[in-house]
Amino acid sequence: MNIILLGPPGAGKGTQAQRLVEHRGMRQLSTGDMLRAAVKAGTPVGLEAKAVMERGELVSDEIVSKLIDAELTAMGADAGAIFDGYPRTEAQAHALDALLAQHGRSLDYVIELEVNEDALVERITGRFTCANCGEGYHDVFKQPAVEATCDKCGSREFKRRLDDNEDTVRTRMGEYRAKTAPILPVYEARGIVRRVDGMADIGTVTDAIEAILAA
Repeated sequence: MNIILLGPPGAGKGTQAQRLVEHRGMRQLSTGDMLRAAVKAGTPVGLEAKAVMERGELVSDEIVSKLIDAELTAMGADAGAIFDGYPRTEAQAHALDALLAQHGRSLDYVIELEVNEDALVERITGRFTCANCGEGYHDVFKQPAVEATCDKCGSREFKRRLDDNEDTVRTRMGEYRAKTAPILPVYEARGIVRRVDGMADIGTVTDAIEAILAA
């Protein structure tokens, strides 16, 4: 099973991808994570990407394709793939098709997590994490059981992402609509797009995705 999870930042793609990893043994291919890992490991493509980033330039589609190609080779034919945050453009969508074909794979579903922008702003701007273990919390939806104390590790230090503010969130939503949403017709023409209410609670979203994959 090879799927793409689509949705703006904060829609819950990462959370749902991790659940699919746990429940189905699939591999989450997040280009950001793969890029950081390759740079840290000093792989050939990682060194190539590092040089680009040190020049203050954006990593090219060609480099991203090399990262994905390496991951698909390493994971073997039996594991399913979840593409999280990629493709973002129509050109990347066609590049992914070519890569999958080289590995004897094809896309089964493109699942879009639909969101309400105002509610998403509230969701993102209220989130914070434990500075020690990374456990996630929220001002409204998930406070620690004991005030200012991490449920998981007991740390009393928390942090927030600098870009988790309303202006940044709305800018990222605009970028998603402008750049990523237009790739949907590519997949709709194939009849593989499915949509899920990304504003539902996490378990409900998981169940909806499982129902799609089990169909």
